[in-house]
Amino acid sequence: MSKDTSIIVLAHNIRSLWNIGSLFRTSDAFGVEKLILTGYTGTPPRREISKTAIGADEWVIWEQKEDPIQVIQDLRSQGYKVVALEQSAVAIDISTYTPPSKICLILGHEVTGVPEEQLTICDDHIYIPMHGKKESINVSVAAGIALERLRHS
Repeated sequence: MSKDTSIIVLAHNIRSLWNIGSLFRTSDAFGVEKLILTGYTGTPPRREISKTAIGADEWVIWEQKEDPIQVIQDLRSQGYKVVALEQSAVAIDISTYTPPSKICLILGHEVTGVPEEQLTICDDHIYIPMHGKKESINVSVAAGIALERLRHS
């Protein structure tokens, strides 16, 4: 994927404001076109977001949307491939995934992940292989790993 690739991140029901701040900062680092916040995901201005965003919340383009399903449908109609970062039966190891030129990466709740109603309409599911005892990592850390891989594949 080239640096000209369009990446949008949709963060749904992320409960930690510090994770949201980290997503802003990570989105800036990897040239995310837009961060879309849905569900009960917190939005700026919030001290907790600003503390971890370290200013990125001031310039990363973001939107708050009520209906993530509508966002997914709208982005698909604009030519985006919608990809959930989620461990599922059909998920592809991110190290072998070939990203498209326009991608929307969906991130879900820190514990319960991406909701089933969103998973069923995604084009692909990707996962980060775990080598330790835990089966998952922090959502903002996972986003950073995924965005690095998608940006530099």
